[in-house]
Amino acid sequence: MKMSKISTVGKLIAIVAVFGLLATSGSVANAAAKKTITCYKGTAVKKVTTAKCPTGWSTKKPVVKATPKATPTVASTGGTIAFKATYTGKIAMIWSDSDVSASVTGSSSSAGNAGLTTFTKATGSSAPQEQCNPINGTATLSGGGNSLTASFDTKSEACAKDDAAPTTVTVKGDAVIKSGIGKFAGATGTIHIEGTFKISSTNAGTNETKDIELVMTGNIKTK
Repeated sequence: MKMSKISTVGKLIAIVAVFGLLATSGSVANAAAKKTITCYKGTAVKKVTTAKCPTGWSTKKPVVKATPKATPTVASTGGTIAFKATYTGKIAMIWSDSDVSASVTGSSSSAGNAGLTTFTKATGSSAPQEQCNPINGTATLSGGGNSLTASFDTKSEACAKDDAAPTTVTVKGDAVIKSGIGKFAGATGTIHIEGTFKISSTNAGTNETKDIELVMTGNIKTK
């Protein structure tokens, strides 16, 4: 009888121990099942409560490569400059039996002069036979260490208002850009020129200096 009681108690202890073990195992399992882990796949991230990540996913966080800095784009310095300026100055003339030679100097404060504030080294000649005569000559515009040199084309002309002096002369024509310095190095284009000045005499040997105004417009193409 005593043996039976011991056996019964022993079984009871064994059953309790087994249930305790099962209960403990069950708690650990449940705790493991409820543990959240972070899984990675490329740039995708998700959290799961399973013991391990799904196929194709990993708990190892991928190394993100630094995005290389973009190379700054350098804008081309070339382009087209709209040019419009009024130059006022002096024209010095020397008359001979066959022609008249002239040199012009002037300046501009116009907003559209592209920094070319000075009109210098302008020389030209004409052989007056009619009231309108062709002009041959070159002109240099400069300012700020930059300059342009242009030559009158064959259609440029100077026209006297009257058939004898004193009178007013109108200059009209196109000057083709031939060279440049500074930001105008290699520039091309055509500048239209219109202007007026007065003359007092056309006699040979006459040397006179008069006021002149020139309006210049055009497009300067730079490299």
